[in-house]
Amino acid sequence: MGGFEDDEPPSKRARASSVESASLPDSFSFSKSANPLGSTMARPLPSQGKEVMVGSKGVIKKDEFVRIITKTLYSLGYERSGAVLEEESGITLHDPMVNLFREQVVDGNWDSAVATLNKIGNLDENIVKSAAFLILEQKFIELLRNDNVMGAMKTLRSEITPLGVNRKRVHELSTCMISCSPQQLFLGFSKLGIDSSSSRLKLLEELQKVLPPTVMVPERRLENLVEQALTVQRAGCYFHNSIDGLSLYVDHQCGKDHIPSRTLQVLRAHRDEVWFIQFSNNGKYLASASNDKSAIIWEVGEDGELLLKHTLSGHEKSVMMVAWSPDDCQLLTCGQEETIRRWDVESGKCLHVYEKHGIGFISCAWFPDGKQILSVLTDQNFYIWGLDGKEVDSWKGQRSTKTSDFAVAKDGKLIISMNGESTILLFDRETKQERLIEEDKTITSFSLSEDGDFLLINLVTEEIHLWNIRIDPICVNRYSGHKRTRFLIRSCFGGSEQAFVASGSEDSQVYIWHRATGDLIETLAGHSGTVNCVSWNPANPHMLASASDDHTIRIWGAKKASLKLKDVGSSSCSSNGIHANGKAHGNGFVHQCNGNSTK
Repeated sequence: MGGFEDDEPPSKRARASSVESASLPDSFSFSKSANPLGSTMARPLPSQGKEVMVGSKGVIKKDEFVRIITKTLYSLGYERSGAVLEEESGITLHDPMVNLFREQVVDGNWDSAVATLNKIGNLDENIVKSAAFLILEQKFIELLRNDNVMGAMKTLRSEITPLGVNRKRVHELSTCMISCSPQQLFLGFSKLGIDSSSSRLKLLEELQKVLPPTVMVPERRLENLVEQALTVQRAGCYFHNSIDGLSLYVDHQCGKDHIPSRTLQVLRAHRDEVWFIQFSNNGKYLASASNDKSAIIWEVGEDGELLLKHTLSGHEKSVMMVAWSPDDCQLLTCGQEETIRRWDVESGKCLHVYEKHGIGFISCAWFPDGKQILSVLTDQNFYIWGLDGKEVDSWKGQRSTKTSDFAVAKDGKLIISMNGESTILLFDRETKQERLIEEDKTITSFSLSEDGDFLLINLVTEEIHLWNIRIDPICVNRYSGHKRTRFLIRSCFGGSEQAFVASGSEDSQVYIWHRATGDLIETLAGHSGTVNCVSWNPANPHMLASASDDHTIRIWGAKKASLKLKDVGSSSCSSNGIHANGKAHGNGFVHQCNGNSTK
């Protein structure tokens, strides 16, 4: 290719002073008397022998295990199944006193619920106060909802305030009642983060966060345990690159055969070096840019086979790069120091040509709203354009190298661009804050991760550096092994959760590293010329594409893939109507930049 020269949460336990305890409502008698029901759920009984354990390791308490399963059944709506499990196992989900407490909360019997709460044995005093605060706050809100302002005020003064819990919230509630009109009251509460329409079932969920799990089993506890187990398995899977996600039926473990390392297709429609490729955001298309002055849109079939959809002709010079719109309905192509053209993906028609007299474009990108595009021109300036071609904004940039890469973060605020031979500028358009990434050697290209938090930087020293740019930029990993002496080589993130890094190389191979460890895990041979660019399908972690000076694009898949090797465009006329000379495609049209089509 072209040369490159060298505030306090409800669950927080607040301690009340002796004065505060003395001013509590009569329903609070924090006695240490025994629970008359003798519940094993509320307080432990004297030891009656060794606990029954289940599981091959003998570390799971049967009582807890059954209760969590019962809780899950009820949460999923299987009421009868939950009841049957309680009856058959003899292990109840809740103590009768707790069941009564829950019923009182759901029925809105607030005073009774507070009294019953105090009767549940072996509860810490501060836990009871925090739980009572939640109950009485709900009572307060419902009284206001029923236009009983005096009743709400009485509850706030004589029941909530004496608890001595969450004084800040009590002050906020009082201030809101005094300063807000009746019509604005709930609006004022919403600003405090209080949902006036909160249901009583929601209150129960909040109470479960405060009360010990032995009293009320937390919501979704089984789901949380399973998710933790899957997360541990995922973290321990070195080659994790799964399409279908993790299964509960078997322990998860990906092999090296999940990494795309087998050539599935060779695309030969370009007549010269292929300099740039990029999959669409939804993974349904691949766009390629070539030294033959054309760009091609390839469509990814349901079976994973790529078919030529449109050949985009009209540039007078080599096409340097392409950029997909956020909705993948349009494509930008940028000629080498020439113009930018915007194309309709479905029809292949040219919708607009962006040009500035006497100045050439060298790179382009979309803003996240899909209504504006950003470009870099040979005059070293940045320009923002509306889709209609009108210039919206511009500012002076610094371009002292042939590197034209830049990126726009998904929030549309952060713009990443070159700021010299070995410096990258992170510019926040909203705050005007500037941050710099400074390398010791010349930067040749860079690419932004999908989450916008990391940057891959290719250097002339045959190294790729991974930078975390979330706050203060810091280099967190390095990758090496590929070859680069003269040309611009591009790398990319890819795979499941973008756990891998891939790069082209001047030795005609594709290199794949483990992103976290930096280990080189695959070297893919097949091309006969420099591999200029790679792109990993964002929707299919098993699909990787590479573009080369040998005029071809290779599609790599996992070794388990069933798609047979196919040459697209290598014969006089393939089954999909693609001709070897690259001048026609499946529908028989070559699309020109003026929007006309010729048969």
